[in-house]
Amino acid sequence: MNFNFPDISSLLSEAGKENLYKNLIHQLNKDFKFSNINEEYDEDIAPVKLKRDLHELIYRLIHEKFNDYLNLLYIIDVPEKQVKELDGFDVVKLSEQVVFLILKREWQKVWFKNKT
Repeated sequence: MNFNFPDISSLLSEAGKENLYKNLIHQLNKDFKFSNINEEYDEDIAPVKLKRDLHELIYRLIHEKFNDYLNLLYIIDVPEKQVKELDGFDVVKLSEQVVFLILKREWQKVWFKNKT
């Protein structure tokens, strides 16, 4: 399986095609709970809304609760090297790129669990 998606929409589309979108939402919710972040998404949330809501959440965490943001990245297991490679000058753009990294990592977990 190729995990090099060009963007968030492609990743979410693939999750839908594989009938694993709800599993992706469950994995996100599980990792948020482990990270003590009080955010939970309904399994029927539209991909566009999920993308927007995650972007807002990550933006808020970076600005208001940076330690919680770092803890979330650790719990989800987003590679530190990938985060460090991002340009942090524009926080709006940075938070969108981090959402993409989060969703890619969560998708890997879900896909591997489903295939084993």
